[in-house]
Amino acid sequence: MLFSKALKAFGGIADKGCVNTLAQTMMNAGRSADAGLPASAGTDRRPRPEGAPGPERPGSASWEAPDRGMGGIGRRTGAGRGRGLHGQLVQQLGQMIVSGDLGADRPLVPEEIGQRFEVSRTVVRESLRVLEAKGLVSARPNVGTRVRPVSDWNLLDPDIIEWRAFGPQREDQRRELFELRAAIEPLAARLAAGHGRAEGRQRLADMVEIMGHAVGQGDAVTFSRADAEFHGVLLQAAGNRMLDHLSGIVSSALQVSGAPALGCDRVTETCVAGHLRLVDALTAGDAGAAETAMRALLTVHPEVDHVVPAPREH
Repeated sequence: MLFSKALKAFGGIADKGCVNTLAQTMMNAGRSADAGLPASAGTDRRPRPEGAPGPERPGSASWEAPDRGMGGIGRRTGAGRGRGLHGQLVQQLGQMIVSGDLGADRPLVPEEIGQRFEVSRTVVRESLRVLEAKGLVSARPNVGTRVRPVSDWNLLDPDIIEWRAFGPQREDQRRELFELRAAIEPLAARLAAGHGRAEGRQRLADMVEIMGHAVGQGDAVTFSRADAEFHGVLLQAAGNRMLDHLSGIVSSALQVSGAPALGCDRVTETCVAGHLRLVDALTAGDAGAAETAMRALLTVHPEVDHVVPAPREH
């Protein structure tokens, strides 16, 4: 994660002056990462004439689909970023499946995919294996490769989380993420208060400092990144390996969904203060106060602002 790497690079932070430098560095790093994303790149190199016929729905013989699926890759997700044709094809097919453009039980013929995207059989084969590992497709002898129903998907896979966050299921993704967080994060806060790990508390405090600096700069993207890191670190600090396993998933999901702690009706000092109360409770070893502070952060406000999503860092 971007913030963890930066923290390690800077080592321990002893005074607030260093935090401002760290926050500025992270802001610049985040902007550079976003600026480095190509505006348009894709495996489908065939030009599409203007006024072309609209897409056919899943189950049809045509591979045509809405522009978000076939007209080029506008946002390269984790599966596609920096991995050439193989990664881009995984992204393209994954987005089409998650968006519903390739419906359940739709047959995926490798030869057709290769021709449609102008890639080799090897690229197609390896891409389908990746999608199979994510539960999106299944390959069986004498049956071939078919799209699997949503109930079979690995919905905790970071790529699937990201594809859902940018597709028609975005609101479902946000709701389900909130329900997951409401179930596990208050417990994680209670457990973290009893472990007394100074390193974890310091990392949480650093994130709060960065969030405060971001508020002063009006930098919602950096605030969102620090918030995601904060909640991921908290799950790690709980001392529970299963919760620790969820830390990266929650952090990634927060970054792509663009949702700050839901008790923050907007990115303000009040929101920062809520995170600081949680850190203070952890420092005092007060499990009850830590759980209460986390529940307050997760309180739903009807006017919650939706921060522009940011791509995951790798």
